[in-house]
Amino acid sequence: MPIFIYNSLTRKKEEFIPLKPPKVNIYTCGVTVYDDSHIGHARSLYIFDVIRRYLKYRGFDVKFVRNITDVDDKIINRANELKVGWQELVKKYIDRYNQDLEALEIEKGDFEPRATENIADMIKYIQALIVKGYAYEVGGDVYFNVRKFSGYGKLSGQSIDQMETGVRIGPSELKRDPLDFALWKKSKEFEPFWESPWSRGRPGWHIECSVMSQKFLKTDTLDIHAGGRDLIFPHHENEIAQAEALTGKTFAKYWIHHGLLTINGQKMSKSLGNFITIKDFVDKYKNADLLKLFFLSAHYSHPIDYSDAKIEEARQALKRISILFDKIDKMAAKVLKPKGIKEIDGLRDKFIAAMDDDFNTPQGLACVFELVNLANKNIDRADFAFSARTILKEMLEVLGITLKTVKIDTEINEDEIKSKIKSRIDAKKSGDYELADEIRKDLEAKGVILEDTKDGTTWRRKL
Repeated sequence: MPIFIYNSLTRKKEEFIPLKPPKVNIYTCGVTVYDDSHIGHARSLYIFDVIRRYLKYRGFDVKFVRNITDVDDKIINRANELKVGWQELVKKYIDRYNQDLEALEIEKGDFEPRATENIADMIKYIQALIVKGYAYEVGGDVYFNVRKFSGYGKLSGQSIDQMETGVRIGPSELKRDPLDFALWKKSKEFEPFWESPWSRGRPGWHIECSVMSQKFLKTDTLDIHAGGRDLIFPHHENEIAQAEALTGKTFAKYWIHHGLLTINGQKMSKSLGNFITIKDFVDKYKNADLLKLFFLSAHYSHPIDYSDAKIEEARQALKRISILFDKIDKMAAKVLKPKGIKEIDGLRDKFIAAMDDDFNTPQGLACVFELVNLANKNIDRADFAFSARTILKEMLEVLGITLKTVKIDTEINEDEIKSKIKSRIDAKKSGDYELADEIRKDLEAKGVILEDTKDGTTWRRKL
């Protein structure tokens, strides 16, 4: 079955045919390391990880590159504000970014290049654009001549006239046209700089992605370029202009853009007090799967609104999966090998069909819970239960859901849990319900949830 992707460039859903199947090259814009990453960044990091996972699941050989912007106006301004060196600031937030990836259990890219480590390549790229007549130097700065590139505006769907509205040349800029954008910036006093043919300066933001994507994927044309919807203009539009002006080839065959995140209907902002970092979330909820399930509930291309209530919904959903796995894992017939069962295989096919349709995670997630319900109805059939578990695990791995339990310092082992359960049963038999309740609460504090069923007391680790 073919995979279809909504291509932001053509504004339609297209069959995904990579340039050199089964190889697939993907580049996605990463973080600018001047502050902690927030849950909006987490959505971007996660959804493109799911797309990578799914393409691998479908048999593609995926090479995935995600950059790190480590020199930028925001970085310089923040370092000045905090009165620290910009390199010290960058190191701190790259370390934090890596910790966030680990907390989210998201794999690093095959390459995660830093802008400052590739400046020599950017200088060569800019020199080539000048030679071709697409760029010019003035006062130590280098600008891209937007009107020279006839395809400018094709990604954002804007005409030159529309772009001109409200665009002005700043007092420090010497560019010929308000639409022209910087490829190289002459550094001001006390700003970081690198030597170049034009000035001591640093690269513009847009050039780094054109250069590093082509360099690390070893191609002039990417299969997929991905990023947030807010990057379409001007960042991605400018990337296309630079790359296609230089090579004369299509820069990226498919463009994938995710929708943006709000908090209780408002844009995230520190001034509003609704700025939630990835670390904030993980410290509060102890489980990144909750955030992932929340993200999966909306199509990646749509906006999504975060609230505590929605995270609680995700917790209940995760609990349903965990309880089912716990039941199956405690069944005596663990030696049974899973076998093909028509209803279960049909749901796996339905899951694949959903994901083939522009990575439709809400429908894919619906298949997961349809199978959870089906497995619970047939829990007494060991062959059905273990087959369902196998396919559920397969689906969850594609979605990056790990079902890790909360780590608690006072966690106890299985023999201790069973001993406590026996003591609780004895307490209830003797009518000492206060003691029985204390044992239940003590176990819960140690990360163990007891559940009384018609077949006796069962337990599971807290999510």
